Amino acid sequence: MTIAHTIDLAARRLLVAAGEAPSVHNTQPWRFKVRHGDVIEMLADWDRWLRVSDPRGRSLHVSCGAALFNLRVAAHAAGRRPMVELLPAAQEVPELLATVRFGTWGPPSAEMRELYELIPYRRTNRMPYNDRLIPAAVLSEMRAAASTERASLIFLDPCGVTDMLDYAAIAQDELAGDKDYLAELATWTTGRGVPPHVQGPLAVGEVDPVRDFGRRAGSTRFELRPQLAVLATGSDGPMDWLRAGQALQRVLLVATKHAISMSYLNQPLDLRDMRRRSDPHHRSGHPQMIMRLGYGPIVARAPRRPVTDLLA
Repeated sequence: MTIAHTIDLAARRLLVAAGEAPSVHNTQPWRFKVRHGDVIEMLADWDRWLRVSDPRGRSLHVSCGAALFNLRVAAHAAGRRPMVELLPAAQEVPELLATVRFGTWGPPSAEMRELYELIPYRRTNRMPYNDRLIPAAVLSEMRAAASTERASLIFLDPCGVTDMLDYAAIAQDELAGDKDYLAELATWTTGRGVPPHVQGPLAVGEVDPVRDFGRRAGSTRFELRPQLAVLATGSDGPMDWLRAGQALQRVLLVATKHAISMSYLNQPLDLRDMRRRSDPHHRSGHPQMIMRLGYGPIVARAPRRPVTDLLA
């Protein structure tokens, strides 16, 4: 009997949903322990930690927070109430990021059923978007989604967009001169992680709003006026990072509902972490994600780990 047969179908359903979450370079740095069917522990998979570009483990925690949110949504959709404890044994068991206990049965809300159904359709889209502006009502709904998870979603005005694109380009140039960073990036942009077919094309012209993984196929022009947002938290520690990941995934599922695409420009944050530089503190908190959003084409799904690989 394989380890996959030691968990029931209900637990498998939760882990499949968790494994669909976005993660830094698609590392999917999480594992789970299923205990007695009533408790699931989420663990950091340090074998998938980006030691060079994520020395604090910030991006790993954000990624795992996104997986945790999917697990919560799947539990609600199954009629179970998830009770989450973040970092329950931070000193004794630092790899234990969260414990989820499942409460009484009850009918799921329409919101949770909808979010659960959207999980398989979320994608990171690095293709060009069209110039259609996102309606104010949708931006407000996305902002509320972040706030529900104790984070802030800040939409940048045109001047802020220009500045952020400049910051990203400067950070990209500096990272391109770091041999250790490039070696780590190459590890996660070949057969696993972010393979070439989901990296998007190389930008031509003055605007390049997509991260360069070094293997982008073809070239094309991107939108002239990208729409950018920053996800921020009030503090900047492991618990905040986990909350940021949950906020990120709630925002992404709301965006998916409205056919809005997302990609990321986190080079300035990676460089900040790598160089131990001071946080460019915004009045709304500490930046955790820099996101490009808009209306893009349908794109392929990045590879996912099988459930058998997620069990600790």
